[in-house]
Amino acid sequence: PSSLRRVDGRRTITLGVSPPEQMSLEDAMDVVRTQIEPKLREFLPVDGSLRYGGSADSLARAMVTMGGNFAIALILLLMLMAALFRSLKDSVLVMLTVPLATVGGVIGLRLANLFTLQPLDLLTMIGFVILLGLTVNNAILLVDRTRANQREGLDRDEAVRAAVAERLRPILMSTSTTLLGMLPLVLIPGPGSVIYRGLAVVIVGGMSLSLVFTLILLPALLRMGDLGWVRRRNDDPVRGDEAVLGV
Repeated sequence: PSSLRRVDGRRTITLGVSPPEQMSLEDAMDVVRTQIEPKLREFLPVDGSLRYGGSADSLARAMVTMGGNFAIALILLLMLMAALFRSLKDSVLVMLTVPLATVGGVIGLRLANLFTLQPLDLLTMIGFVILLGLTVNNAILLVDRTRANQREGLDRDEAVRAAVAERLRPILMSTSTTLLGMLPLVLIPGPGSVIYRGLAVVIVGGMSLSLVFTLILLPALLRMGDLGWVRRRNDDPVRGDEAVLGV
């Protein structure tokens, strides 16, 4: 070589890699790590090392940062739910919508990649954070109405059934407005809006799967477990006002 380049006092050679236009950065990194890196290490000395820079390094740092932000958002959301319901159990029930919504976002990205390339860029990762606040709204409506019905004297099954009937319309309305607002970005993205397509795909996929969970699985979970201590009527000739465990 006509010159020697040193980084941290060590001789360094920079190898630039430009993936094809239809290949995402994550796929390109997988190819480099699995197919190219092992061959390069055969030519390195014993104390040699490989370091990724440029867009690959930025992607790694962004993933770590967004992962931390996602965890903080989950903790704050759990604390807010616990303060709202004054019950850790109810807050956990609401938070159960988050994993399925996240799975829905991933499925949405997979389906979008069947038609056109949709990389996991920074805005797409932000979509998962936004999804946290959107998906819990419907679960909050259902859990809160169920507990209110129970305080009015209904048993567990009747309270859940009435809550679903009373909150079905607002749940469908809030979900449909979100989906209809995001679908144009997914189906017909125009100039300048392509960068938001991944965010919209994540929200559409996550909200769709979350709706199924809210209307089917969450009511089933609300019916499970101990129904709590209830009081018999005063005219019960056997037990009177004795508190018995509902089953």
